Amino acid sequence: MAGALSAMIAASSATAPPSIEYLILAGGGGGGTDAAGGGGAGGLLTGTSSVTGNTTYSITVGGAGSTATNGSNSSAFSLTAIGGGAGGASNNNGSSGGSGGGAGWSSGLSDTGGAGTSGQGNAGGNSGPSASPGLGGGGGGAGGSGTAGRPTSNGNGGIGSSSSITGTSVTYAGGGGGGGYNGAGGSGGTGGGGAGGRVNDPGTVISTPVAGTVNLGGGGGGGGAYGQNGAAGGAGVVIIRYSSIYAPAASTSGSPTVTVSGGYRIYQWTGNGSIKF
Repeated sequence: MAGALSAMIAASSATAPPSIEYLILAGGGGGGTDAAGGGGAGGLLTGTSSVTGNTTYSITVGGAGSTATNGSNSSAFSLTAIGGGAGGASNNNGSSGGSGGGAGWSSGLSDTGGAGTSGQGNAGGNSGPSASPGLGGGGGGAGGSGTAGRPTSNGNGGIGSSSSITGTSVTYAGGGGGGGYNGAGGSGGTGGGGAGGRVNDPGTVISTPVAGTVNLGGGGGGGGAYGQNGAAGGAGVVIIRYSSIYAPAASTSGSPTVTVSGGYRIYQWTGNGSIKF
């Protein structure tokens, strides 16, 4: 019996895995300008995919959205995570994306946060109508929607979602906080969301918006009033793992970080590349 088991393990160690676990995270959206909404987090996909030996699979890692710009998509194994939506400027709606950007502070209108993509993220927070102090809506996160920006509530970024695919629990894809006018900026969502900026009358900068965390796909914080620019989102990442009884990848490109831990081979890309099993 022991001999048969040893033979099975030896055979497996020379063959490609039949399937892999994946985490595919797009780039977060940038916060908007001028009492603006926070950027939405990049779309997050997790699951299991079958793979075939002697086949090369392309890996695309989405970049961060700059100010008022959507993040870029990430893709691998015929799956695409959608870039986070940009935060809206004052009196403008947030953009849709993996998670939606928050709406900008409204001076009499009722603006809406951008929609999230089903199975990848959530909507950005709404705003207005409101008087001073005002606040843009928070960007959506993988684990929850951004909150509305109103005098009685902070436009906080939506929370992210945790994964232990690397062997350690990490929270990804938090939304960016809304930018403030005569009030505190919204906080970033857990999982790399950046806090919103704050500018008070007569244009005094209290705080600047914070960028989403790199490779956590967080949304950037929205800019405060008086034309303060929002911050960039955080770039995405692609991570896979499979049982270490199977052979290492035949080849990779893009310089992934490779570790063997907890009975798994783990490959993590922060830039474009490929893998062949």
